[in-house]
Amino acid sequence: MTEKKNRSMIQRRLIPTYIFLIIVAFISVFPFYWMISAATNTSFDVAGGRILPGTYLLQNFKNLISGYDLWDAMGNSFLYAIVQTVLAMLVCSLAGFGFELYHDKGKDMVFTILLLAMMIPGVATMIPLFKMVSRMGLLNSVWGFILPAISTPFLIMMFRQNSRNFPREVMEAARIDGLTEIRIFFQMYIPMMKSTYAAAAVITFMNAWNAYLWPKVIMTDSTAQTMPMLIANMASGYTTDYGVLMLGVLFCSIPTMVIFFVLQKQFAEGITGAVK
Repeated sequence: MTEKKNRSMIQRRLIPTYIFLIIVAFISVFPFYWMISAATNTSFDVAGGRILPGTYLLQNFKNLISGYDLWDAMGNSFLYAIVQTVLAMLVCSLAGFGFELYHDKGKDMVFTILLLAMMIPGVATMIPLFKMVSRMGLLNSVWGFILPAISTPFLIMMFRQNSRNFPREVMEAARIDGLTEIRIFFQMYIPMMKSTYAAAAVITFMNAWNAYLWPKVIMTDSTAQTMPMLIANMASGYTTDYGVLMLGVLFCSIPTMVIFFVLQKQFAEGITGAVK
């Protein structure tokens, strides 16, 4: 009886916590629900504050693909995000691997300078970057989009920090077996740092997919626009069809949500520095 009373008391004490968590979860999920609901309603219903799903989804989709270059923007965003993610993970992991496992005073000084670069706002480097990309003839190209973001101080720092958990004795054994440093990196380091690569992939893909300012500066051709640019163009006209706009936002949101939900376990492990 005493044990049952204790359980009931504990459950009663947890009721306010459960209520608070339910309210927070509702507040977090409601914007996503409203986005889906708005995509199924007319512009008049959305502007009027309707939150219930409607029957206008198919018509909104027809208006979206007929009035805007949805598939071109989706293809461009996927191309830019995937290429940037792959190259950024390769370059930043190589840098983190070298900074931690082969570090000396000189490399530590370079790494300190690299960290100081994180304090410089991106808009401060926008004009010199644009001049460099323009002189190289990379405007309206995938390389102009990804080159400034291939190497980021944050990813290098993350790989370096997580590389501290990489067992040094494994490297020594591999060297005794005759493996070169490049083979150690590709055959041993990468498989053991899968969680870190997953976390880096999620962060890089989301940043590349949601990038707006830099693509807006260098993508002067409408055929090279990305999904965020398309959404901005949809909202900047004299009259805005909010149903079509919210459907476009939904299309823009789905890839990043899928990537995160698929890799969320590895993302959490990579952020905490797990090595397998």
